[in-house]
Amino acid sequence: MTTAKVALITGAGTGIGKASAIALAKAGYNVVLAGRRLEALDSTAREAEKHGVRAVAVATDVGDHAQVKALFAKTKQAFGRLDVLFNNAGMGTPAMPLEDLSYEQWKAVVDVNLTGPFLCTQEAFKIMKDQTPRGGRIINNGSISAYAPRPFSAPYTSTKHAISGLTRASSLDGRAYDIAVGQIDIGNAATDMTERMKNGVLQPDGSTRVEPRMDVEHVANAVVHMASLPLDANVLFMTVMATKMPFVGRG
Repeated sequence: MTTAKVALITGAGTGIGKASAIALAKAGYNVVLAGRRLEALDSTAREAEKHGVRAVAVATDVGDHAQVKALFAKTKQAFGRLDVLFNNAGMGTPAMPLEDLSYEQWKAVVDVNLTGPFLCTQEAFKIMKDQTPRGGRIINNGSISAYAPRPFSAPYTSTKHAISGLTRASSLDGRAYDIAVGQIDIGNAATDMTERMKNGVLQPDGSTRVEPRMDVEHVANAVVHMASLPLDANVLFMTVMATKMPFVGRG
C-alpha cells in the first residue's frame, strides 16, 4: 500500500503512452503500465523508476474483458487506489476504401479504441468511487480525426468520434463520485506511428503532403497538467497540435 498518487496508462509501451507515463512518474506518480508487449512495458517501467517511483507492468489486451478486470485488480492489489487513468491505447487500419475493409479489421479497431476505454473506465469507476480520498481523474485519448477525418479511415474515425461521446457521458456520470473525465485530441505528435508523415500523407483533396509534427513531450506535459488539476476543476477537451498541420480548414 502507498499514499502516493497512482496513474494507470494503457498503450504505455511506446509513443504517447510511454512519454506520458514517464512524465507522470517525473511528476511523482506511481505508474501502472498496460499494453500488449511486456518487453516494451518493462522498458518504460525502467525509465519511470529512475524518477524514484514504483512502476508495475501488466501485459493487457484492453479489448479483452477478463484481462482488463485483472489489470485493475492488480492495480488495487499493488497500490490500494487509483488516481488517474489515461485511456491511451489505440489502433487503426491500413488506408483502403471503406468497402474493402473486412469485418475483422473493423472489429479489431472497435475492440481496442472504444470497447477498451469503456471497460477501463468502468473498472476505474469501481475503484475511484469507493476509495478514500474518494474520486479520481480519467483522460481519454481522442483524435482530431473525429472532427476532420482522413481519407480511408472509417473504423478509426468512427471510434474516436465515439470516444468523445464516452468522455461526455462518463464525465456526467462521474460527478456523483468526484470523478473528473476529460479528453485530449492530438495532432501529429512525433512518434513511430506518425513517422510515415515525413514522406507525405494522403489529403482529402487527393493530394499527398508532408505534415508537420511536434515533440511528443508537449503531449505528455499536457496530460500531466490535466492530471494535476484538483478534482473541482477539469479540462473537458483539449487539442494539442503541430501549429501548421492541416486541421483548421483541412483539405
